Amino acid sequence: MDTSATATLCSLCKRRPAFFFRPYSGEKLCQKCFAESIEAKVRATVSKHHMFNFDDRIAVAVSGGKDSISLLHILAKMERRHPEASLVAVTVDEGIKGYRDEALQIAAANCQMLGVEHHVVSFEKLYGFTLDQLLERAQRKGVKELTSCAYCGVLRRRAFNVAAREVEADKIATAHTLDDEVQTVLMNIFRGDMLRLAKEKPVTDEVHPRFVRKVKPFCEVPERESTLLAFVKGVRFQDVPCPYASEAMRNDVRAMLNRMEEKHAGTKHAVFRLMERVRPGLAEAVMKEEFKECVECGEPASSVLCRTCELLRRLE
Repeated sequence: MDTSATATLCSLCKRRPAFFFRPYSGEKLCQKCFAESIEAKVRATVSKHHMFNFDDRIAVAVSGGKDSISLLHILAKMERRHPEASLVAVTVDEGIKGYRDEALQIAAANCQMLGVEHHVVSFEKLYGFTLDQLLERAQRKGVKELTSCAYCGVLRRRAFNVAAREVEADKIATAHTLDDEVQTVLMNIFRGDMLRLAKEKPVTDEVHPRFVRKVKPFCEVPERESTLLAFVKGVRFQDVPCPYASEAMRNDVRAMLNRMEEKHAGTKHAVFRLMERVRPGLAEAVMKEEFKECVECGEPASSVLCRTCELLRRLE
């Protein structure tokens, strides 16, 4: 909440007192107009990128955190206007002691309140062990080239894809915010990963029949505003950070971007818009990945082994 804005009226409705100031647009918004502006932005993003068909079955990736819970509420509201479409929430239980249990309960409670089917898939069921157990094994074997988040990211992507196929979803909607997208752009630049820079986009390409396409309706919503929306709507979400998150390179990039945004409002939007303009040309310059089937698990892979099986083999 921006207390400096409370003495003035909302820029949009001109009736209610403003409670939030958007530095990048100059708007001062009341709670109602703020919430409606986020919903309008999501609808515009969905339309601009042609994210959904009228009869899609959409799997929403719900972690229990602020972003995914806010997205679930908005998509549930949108889905009620499109009876041919259907919504199902998918949650991945990585098996992080003292952290994931609360998130699962919160995700289930929000789904029950909205009348949305809820499906849970676990690392233990898919891979035979939890993330905690996997990281203990990596430590015992002295495997140190990857962070906890790197292991988790690979395994979570597989888990969501498998879960989406199980519920027969046409699309997976993830709650990646503007901050997430811009952070990923810079991380791929810092790593020199041109292929990922080209293929990370609001709607993923259809590259293999067993890959469920991902869409990102929150890709133009700043994380700060997604958080505030959850408070304005009074929805319950998990606010305890993952115990492994401190190891991620993303934290350093996030801090740098937040400093830039504070000094130069609109920085994040500028990076996102630039990437949208250059990505088509970049995609033409990068050799496309050829996907076949992993010899170990049969899932799509760009080489003999998929990334998941490659990581798991190191720990055998």
